[in-house]
Amino acid sequence: MSGRGITVDTGFLIALEKNKGRAVALVNFARHDRLRITVPAAVLAEWWRGRRQSSYVGALEIEPMSAELARRAGEAIAAVPRATVVDAIVMASAAQREDVVYTSDFDDLARLRDQHFHGVRVMGV
Repeated sequence: MSGRGITVDTGFLIALEKNKGRAVALVNFARHDRLRITVPAAVLAEWWRGRRQSSYVGALEIEPMSAELARRAGEAIAAVPRATVVDAIVMASAAQREDVVYTSDFDDLARLRDQHFHGVRVMGV
């Protein structure tokens, strides 16, 4: 796996909540290899929607929104037509650490990668 860690999106959290095999395996792999799994705070907000805390959320690092992260995401939204705020935040978050992104929304994040975040690797769950 290239990159220094893993950044995940809302679809990954939903997959984890539903105990989908690939998402659970990735968390277990990351724990075993001591890899950081980062969840941008905007992703947590989009996923939460009144849910009870998943047992896995405690194993994830919640990244607060910084002004720099917001600027990088805003630049991506300007550069990539139809990009959403949360997707741009996920990609900007991963880009700053050279993380691999795991998503259930491969096409939209791959479009952001292809048009703006060229070095970010995007994987589907």
